[in-house]
Amino acid sequence: MLALNAANEQETSPLDAAALHRLVAGCWHLGLAGPDGQLGFLIALDETHPDYASPNYLWFKARYPRFIYIDRVVVSAAARGRGVARSLYDELFRRAMAEGVPLIGCEVNSQPPNPASDAFHARLGFADIGRAALPGGDKLVRYLARSTADWPA
Repeated sequence: MLALNAANEQETSPLDAAALHRLVAGCWHLGLAGPDGQLGFLIALDETHPDYASPNYLWFKARYPRFIYIDRVVVSAAARGRGVARSLYDELFRRAMAEGVPLIGCEVNSQPPNPASDAFHARLGFADIGRAALPGGDKLVRYLARSTADWPA
């Protein structure tokens, strides 16, 4: 997972082994595709995470009483276009629906742009709900959300 994340840091953010361990240990959902997540992975948090300081997670936490936040979803270059991300999202949405969670949110970079993620989330029915400039000024993000009520897309 570390190597896969490192290959996609522009779209996600850097993680070292300790940070990945803390993130996974406190996550609400970990979806893995392939052995040990070699084809892809999805890490999602709910609103109860006590100490995650990501400005994107905190944006959702300040606005929604109950939600799932997709911190990162990464699919290997070799597995893209084969339904891996969609299956990770299907699994996440099924669990959220079963547990009565009404909303799933995420962010997508608008600077630097991430057109593949934009298109993927649009196909799944995610809608823009906000924008932000991240600390450091090198990234601008769009916040997206989708109700779990009418899944699948």
